[in-house]
Amino acid sequence: MRKGIIGFVLLTLVGLMVVWVVISRGNGETILPSPVARAALADTNGFARAEGPLQFSFPQDHGPHPAFQTEWWYYTGNLQTSDGRRFGYQLTFFRRALLPPQRVPTRASAWATSQVYMAHFALSDIGGDNYQAFERLSRGAAGLAGAQGEPFHVWLEDWRVEQIEADPLACATPCSYRLTAAQGDIRLELRLKDLKGPVLQGDQGYSPKGPKPGQASYYYSLSRLDSNGTVEVGGQAYPVRGLSWMDHEFSTSALSREQVGWDWFSIQMDDESELMVFQIRRADGSIDPFSSGTLIRPDGTQIHLAREDFNLEVDANWRSEESGATYPAAWKLSVPSLDLRLQIEPQMANQELNLSYAYWEGAVTVTGSRRGEKTVGNGYVELTGYSGPMGGKF
Repeated sequence: MRKGIIGFVLLTLVGLMVVWVVISRGNGETILPSPVARAALADTNGFARAEGPLQFSFPQDHGPHPAFQTEWWYYTGNLQTSDGRRFGYQLTFFRRALLPPQRVPTRASAWATSQVYMAHFALSDIGGDNYQAFERLSRGAAGLAGAQGEPFHVWLEDWRVEQIEADPLACATPCSYRLTAAQGDIRLELRLKDLKGPVLQGDQGYSPKGPKPGQASYYYSLSRLDSNGTVEVGGQAYPVRGLSWMDHEFSTSALSREQVGWDWFSIQMDDESELMVFQIRRADGSIDPFSSGTLIRPDGTQIHLAREDFNLEVDANWRSEESGATYPAAWKLSVPSLDLRLQIEPQMANQELNLSYAYWEGAVTVTGSRRGEKTVGNGYVELTGYSGPMGGKF
């Protein structure tokens, strides 16, 4: 699951706003959204659906999948200077198709497109106790935004991630990328080196979200990206090193009205293993049975976790003064079959993105034990549906 669902939600909630960007004239004159354009945002007819395991092929599948309506590339990471100053970051690219490929009319204009893009960039300056988040929207035309697989490149204006290797086929195995983003007085430039290769989530990359046909996504992760580069805040540059995580999902799907939100966790532990779990919350207070997770061993092999295989207990809460939402703010996470017990705590309380939709996404610290041995690590947590239910909105 991961943050994938947030792609549906955010892009749908801002859909009408995006349409005027997409159909605005090159000279800046804006055309109001037409009924056809509005309908296209919600119309899923003609799009491919995730209905079973897919045979992934890399490097091609790092790139876009226009047959599916929605797609996202999610980068998060924990970074640190040599003297211990900590930063967390998020850089996310969402693609939304207005029409399936077979229904896209032929148009000569370089501005014409059936694809819209949105991106979020956030920096948690833990040492400076400062959090900043930004959002951009653009059409997938005229070089403003887009994605490609060979060589891999995803971008929205000057926010971008691109493959460093000259040979596209190099990304069939672990390779390296350059990540850059800047807004206001913050700037991030990193080199990301993939240490494990793609981790296929769920059933060979097929990740169900509900019982209905097609209510699923195709989902893989790059769970351990060695990261080094520079964070700039207020004109001060900080050399940093750490670990990043990337999620890539694509689908044509929706949450049911009974599914009001989700809690997603990615954890990178000091024994070179990683853990991803998510739980979908229902309106009656229960946890949806389609919640799941994956433990990735140091050698890259995986253990799939079903809903009954892990437990999450909330230890504390935090209330946002901006949105008024109250979020969980500390957790106990256990996987009894692995004798794994973890305590998860935010590195700073306020890591809420209050943009087109309010949600919490932030850097966390992890402590605990596995088979009686002490373990520590860092991670990222995403919390949605606390400022309003998500089900039935997309």
